[in-house]
Amino acid sequence: MFSFLIISAQSIIAQIPDGYYNGTENLTNNELKTALYNIIKDHTEFPYNNYSTDVWDILKETDRDTLNPDNVLLLYTGWSLNADLEYDDKKGWSREHVWAKSHGDFATEIGAGTDVHALRPCDISVNSARSNYDFAVGGDIYNDPTGVTECRLTSNSWEPRDIVKGDVARMIFYMATRYEGENSEPDLEIVDYVDSSPDKEALHGKLSDLYEWHISDPVSNWERNRNDIIYYQYQGNRNPFIDHPEFAEKIWGNLVSTQTVDNEQQLYIYPNPFQNHIRIEVTKNSSSLKNTKVQLFNVYGSIVKTLQTDSTIINIPCSDLKKGIYFLKIVYSDNLVHQKMLIKN
Repeated sequence: MFSFLIISAQSIIAQIPDGYYNGTENLTNNELKTALYNIIKDHTEFPYNNYSTDVWDILKETDRDTLNPDNVLLLYTGWSLNADLEYDDKKGWSREHVWAKSHGDFATEIGAGTDVHALRPCDISVNSARSNYDFAVGGDIYNDPTGVTECRLTSNSWEPRDIVKGDVARMIFYMATRYEGENSEPDLEIVDYVDSSPDKEALHGKLSDLYEWHISDPVSNWERNRNDIIYYQYQGNRNPFIDHPEFAEKIWGNLVSTQTVDNEQQLYIYPNPFQNHIRIEVTKNSSSLKNTKVQLFNVYGSIVKTLQTDSTIINIPCSDLKKGIYFLKIVYSDNLVHQKMLIKN
């Protein structure tokens, strides 16, 4: 008796290649991020539009509807649409840059603008509604002319439907790791705020919400299949945060607050933006400030300042720090304060 097995690309969950993540053992913060960058860079790049293999062609494979192989599944809605309707005078589907391409001003250039690890099929009007907004919790349900999306929208943020929140987070984590400013590529970084006017800065938010989505919506077989197709058939690199979800915690975990602050405590942190120093003052319940731990992290998750004190007034000298975004973490008693800080000049 003979049996024949027909295997489609979407039905395989391949193993992570042996040795692919060698050198990442016991690494955290920027050291891990840099090691991952060196693993996933130098991948094969494809054009946005071409008569040979381009992004349209790849998305038809990576996002194929397994119940209807002639269709693709749309990211923010889950709707299934004929794969051959490439835009089709606004009657088809579009290619959504999950990391908004204006956040780094890379447009549709080969590289960041065509990296299919962070490109997904999307309904055209839903894509337009998402615009270039940061990802964050909040807003009203967005009702598209085509139907209810389960996504939420504010004047400057977009919350995807629950079933793809983790997908979105892991694509953002990938982009921030893959593009580090080398070889004329953008230097993409994740920040813990929503920017109402991004002005082409290579920053994307909101870290704390993305991190929570990464945890609450774990990696699915769909993502694993997609990761395998991109690696084995096209780009030759992988999304590390699909293969090893724990990498996100090791890189960004220190930058995300997981505890609440005592409402009775009045704590002041200033100035912000800062230049030469940061000052911290506690005006209530000062007895709880025994063995207070203060840490300042850069955007890579590395500690640049640290101290422990029992004082209610704390000065942190910062004249040696470069312009940029930092994250302040203050731990005292059972409380934790997490504050984004900025050096502008």
